[in-house]
Amino acid sequence: MPRAFTAVVNPAAGGSASAASLIPLARALRDAGADLVVEYSRGLDHAADLARAAASAGRVVLGVGGDGMVGRVGGALTGTGALFGVVPAGRGNDIARQLGVPSEPAALARLLLDGEPRAVDAVEANGTAVLGSVYAGVDAVANANANASRLLRGSAAYYVGALRAIVAWRPADYRVTVDGAEHRFRGYSVVAANSGYYGSNKHIAPDARVDDGLLDVVLVRSAPKPLFFAVMRELEAGTHVRRPQVDVLRGREVRIELTGPPGRTLPYGADGELPGVLPVTARILPKALRVLAPAPQPPN
Repeated sequence: MPRAFTAVVNPAAGGSASAASLIPLARALRDAGADLVVEYSRGLDHAADLARAAASAGRVVLGVGGDGMVGRVGGALTGTGALFGVVPAGRGNDIARQLGVPSEPAALARLLLDGEPRAVDAVEANGTAVLGSVYAGVDAVANANANASRLLRGSAAYYVGALRAIVAWRPADYRVTVDGAEHRFRGYSVVAANSGYYGSNKHIAPDARVDDGLLDVVLVRSAPKPLFFAVMRELEAGTHVRRPQVDVLRGREVRIELTGPPGRTLPYGADGELPGVLPVTARILPKALRVLAPAPQPPN
């Protein structure tokens, strides 16, 4: 018997693109005999409530939208045993990219109808479950700029937002504690990555895996701003990790704090959203979510 689906849609992600992108997928699922209910959220908290209600009824829950929506819906299902599907329909779609989820409706429908569940890790960030990464620094400021953009979409919004953030950036003094080991440095950012991608196809943690029970912790130290622009250009290929200003650590629990003169605050981001300001503690939740995604490819 075909699976029964509830699609939780964020009509705000990419304007009306989320709702529009669901139409051909919905047709393909219904043509295959699947039961599909569409629920429109009033916001991310409401989306989480809709997801939990659908899961409790035994339905496969689809998160339709960008990384914020996908992360919130998937986060709400973490630890429940429910089955989750990703419908990439936002500006970044980095979680879908890491999981290898296709965007073409026919291929995505086949995956959702017949795919085998895959157990993946989630991340608890200050008590809230998210899927991709937790980050604090110039990238979180860039995230805020991109989210505020009304004229640009996708990579363009992130790139322009990042330029604005870097021009105004003052190096931050960080204390990062990874599984009890303390690291202090001055720099641009800290990223605790479950998924290797963030910021619309930036491969910030190229060796990160969503099922290894570890966070890849990327520290970007101070550098002249022209050099940092070079690092930005290397993010898509992931070659920035070869630079001496970039360190990569691994662990199960990461705490990110600001030190230095009092009075400065810094936002942290999670799955394209900005839940609060530092400090933040990110803890891996191994194999906590069952998702319909292609089988993982062996590492190169």
